[in-house]
Amino acid sequence: MSTTSTRTTGSAAAPAPPAPRRRPNRHPDNAWAAILLAVPFAGLVIFYLWPLLRTVLLSFSEGTAFTGYTITGLENWQQLFENGDEVWRALLNTLVYAAIVLLGVPIAMVVAALLHQRGLRGRSFYRTLYFIPVVTMPVAVAMVWRYIYNGDFGLLNEVLDAVGGPTRAWVADPDTALYAVAVVGIWMALGTNLIILAAGLEAVPQTLEEAAMLDGAGPIRRFFSVTVPLLTPSIFLVSVLSVIGSLQMFDLLFIMLGRTNPALADSKTIVYLFYEEAFVRNDRPLGAVIALVTLVVTLAVTAVQFRLQRRWVTYA
Repeated sequence: MSTTSTRTTGSAAAPAPPAPRRRPNRHPDNAWAAILLAVPFAGLVIFYLWPLLRTVLLSFSEGTAFTGYTITGLENWQQLFENGDEVWRALLNTLVYAAIVLLGVPIAMVVAALLHQRGLRGRSFYRTLYFIPVVTMPVAVAMVWRYIYNGDFGLLNEVLDAVGGPTRAWVADPDTALYAVAVVGIWMALGTNLIILAAGLEAVPQTLEEAAMLDGAGPIRRFFSVTVPLLTPSIFLVSVLSVIGSLQMFDLLFIMLGRTNPALADSKTIVYLFYEEAFVRNDRPLGAVIALVTLVVTLAVTAVQFRLQRRWVTYA
């Protein structure tokens, strides 16, 4: 009996191995993160990268939307640089316009400093008043200013005539048309610049201004010696945004001057030239070349601004 029981016990089946333990998921949110990142990435590819690639391919092609496009190499680029007087003039006008609009940055600095004074009543009202042109449709703004600049019955000429000043057809004269449009560009950008600079002024420590006041510095000296150096990051941001917006200017010029204006040939910008080539003359390949030139110029000017900011921007 004892032998039998011993054999039975010895021949019993070995215990089953333990089930493998699952590794805990250390990154449970990776799937959701991938989904959330895929949405903006898809928008970037569809609305930015793919059109950019199509524009590059179109710049090396020839044809129309109805007949199709065929790759022809550098013919469009050669055409642009061989007969590029109009392009260079438009590019120069664009850079001049951007330089003039940059003058709005110190104007916005002064206005922001005046609105930042302690005890000023109605500060929010004044900021809202300056910001109204930003939220107004550019077409409506251009139509109003076109009436103001009118050479026959414009409000500006009426005021100048009343005080004995010179009057002229401001947007029909090649000598003044671009500058007249640039003044409107400064006025429209003033609200955005003012809001950004006002936020920068809020970050300036009051203790530094109080210390400068105790040292005998007046308001103007405190502004240039204390406020402006600490405001340079905001000034740099405003400058970059102003230049990029100026290099893309089209709507003001299109509405204020019109296609039959005698001053248009000497005042058109690079984006306006792109519109003429791509949509008026229906030369999409050449329009693509001009669009790429605009992109390269914008990147180059922005890169120069970022390079130079190391010399004058102070990050506290």
